[in-house]
Amino acid sequence: MAKVVYKSYNRNEGSLFPVYLSDMVSAEHPARVVDAVVENLDIRELERTYKGGGTSSYAPRALLKVIIYAYLSNIYSGRQIEQAWRESIIYMWLGGTLIPDFRTINNFRSRRLVGTFGDLFTQVVKLLVEEGLVTLDVQYIDGTKIESAANKYTFVWKRATETNKAKLEKNVRAVLEQAEQALEMEQKESGTERPLTAKEMEERTERILEKMKEKEDNGEHALDKPLRKAVEKVAKESVGKMREYEEKLEILGERNSYSKTDPDATFMRMKEDAMNNGQTKPGYNVQIATENQYITNYGIYWRPTDQGTLIPFMTTFSERYGIADSGYGSEQNYAWMEENGIKAFVKYNMFHAEDKRKYRKDAFLVQNLYYNVEEDYYVCPMGQHMEHIGDVQSKSDLGYVSTVSRYRARNCVGCPLRCLCYKGKGDWRIIEVNHRSNAFRAKAKERLTSEEGLYHRSRRPIEPEAVFGDIKYDHGFKRFRLRGNEKVKVEFRAKRTPPDAVGMGMGCPGACPPPDKHRGRGPTDTSSA
Repeated sequence: MAKVVYKSYNRNEGSLFPVYLSDMVSAEHPARVVDAVVENLDIRELERTYKGGGTSSYAPRALLKVIIYAYLSNIYSGRQIEQAWRESIIYMWLGGTLIPDFRTINNFRSRRLVGTFGDLFTQVVKLLVEEGLVTLDVQYIDGTKIESAANKYTFVWKRATETNKAKLEKNVRAVLEQAEQALEMEQKESGTERPLTAKEMEERTERILEKMKEKEDNGEHALDKPLRKAVEKVAKESVGKMREYEEKLEILGERNSYSKTDPDATFMRMKEDAMNNGQTKPGYNVQIATENQYITNYGIYWRPTDQGTLIPFMTTFSERYGIADSGYGSEQNYAWMEENGIKAFVKYNMFHAEDKRKYRKDAFLVQNLYYNVEEDYYVCPMGQHMEHIGDVQSKSDLGYVSTVSRYRARNCVGCPLRCLCYKGKGDWRIIEVNHRSNAFRAKAKERLTSEEGLYHRSRRPIEPEAVFGDIKYDHGFKRFRLRGNEKVKVEFRAKRTPPDAVGMGMGCPGACPPPDKHRGRGPTDTSSA
C-alpha cells in the first residue's frame, strides 16, 4: 500500500518571499472592477472635507472602495463591514490592512460623502459613456418605494396636527380674551380672523400676568382662582404645545405625514406588506433612469405618487430623454415635456383600459360620446345635444391649474336610458371635459402604438424594473440603514456605484438589442406592455 503524503500544515511557518494580497485576488473578481473605477475618480471634493491637523486619517479612496464593494455584496451594517474587512482578503486588498472601526466607517459615509457623492456618481456615468456602455440618448424612468430606517410607529399626521392646533388655539383664545376683559386691558385682537401664533400667545400671556401682578401689588382684586389657573396653564403648557405644533407643521410643509425618527421620510403604502393590510410605513419614493440596465440618474422624493416627481427628476437630467409609466401621465407633465422639447412615450392612467371591450362598448362614457369640434357640443346616446355651458378651473395638489369645460343636456326627464346614463338627481346630465389633457393623451397614444413606441414598451421588463428587482430581491436592499434625505441619497448611490458593473457583469446582457437602434428617439412608458 502506498504511503499517504499530506501537504505541510504549519501555521507558524515563515516564508522566504512575502505573500502579496493581489496575488490572491483573481483577475476576473468583481472587486477589481470596483478598484479600477474608484481609482479613475476625481475625489478632490471629498478630500476637501478633511481639515488636517491632529492624527492621520484613513485614505478616503480606500474607504470608498470598501463601502461600495460591501454594498454590492449585500453588507450594509458598519459593524459587519468592519468584520468583513478584518476577515476577508478581498477587503484587505481593496482597503489595506490598516482597518478602521465601524464608527469611522459610519462617520465617513454619513458625513463626508454627503454633498460629494453625487459628483462621484456623475463621473462613473461618464466613464460608462466613454466605454460605450451607455449613450444617454434614450432613458427609461420608473420609481419604487423603499422603507426608511425610522420607527414605523413614530408618525406625525398633518390633519391631526392641524385639528389639535385649532382646538388649542380656540381654548387659549377664549381664556386670554376673558382675562383681558376682566383686567380691563386693551384687547390686541378679537374674533378668529387670523391664527394665534405661539409668539403672540406668549406675549399676551406675559402682559396679562404683569397686569395681574400690578393690580395685586396695589391691593386690587385681579382674577378669580379658576381663571388665574387657566392663564398660568397657558403660560406653562399651552405656549410650548403651540410652538410644538408650529414646528411639526413647518417640517410637514406640503406633506401629509413624517416620522419623528426620520423627519425626511413620509408614510406611504409599500408593495412589501407582510400583514397584507395596507399598513403605511415611513419611506422614500426612489426614481431612477436606466439605459442598458445601468442607472444613469436617480432621485429621492417624499411624494408617494410619481406624478409630482417627473418634472424635478427630468430637470436634473438636462438634454436627455426618458421613458415613464402611467403614474407620470398627467396634463402638467405632458405640458412640461412638450415645452422642453422632450419626445416622451408616457402612458396615462386609462391607456390599457381603453382597449378593453367593456370600455369600448360603454356608450355612456364621456370618452365614447360623439363630439362636434366645430360647434363644440357632445351628443348623448339618445341623440340629444349637450351644449357648452362654461369653463371652470381646477387646481391640483401640485399647484397646476387646469381648465375644464362643462356640457349639459337640455332635458333628461322621461329619457328611457336615464338609469343607465347617470345617477344624479338633476333634470339633466352635466359632463366635464379637459380638452387639453385629451389632446395630450391622444398624442401619447399615437406615439405608444407606433413601431417606435412598441419597441420602447418592450424594453420595460429588462430596464428599470429589472434593475429594481436586482436591488430589492437579488441584493436584498429593501430598507435604508441611514436616516435623512441626504444620507439616504449617499446610501443609494453607494449601492449602485459603479452602476451594475459588478452586480450584473460588465455590459448589457446578450439579449439586449443594439443600443443605437433608436438612438435619439426619446422615452417610453415603463408600465407593463
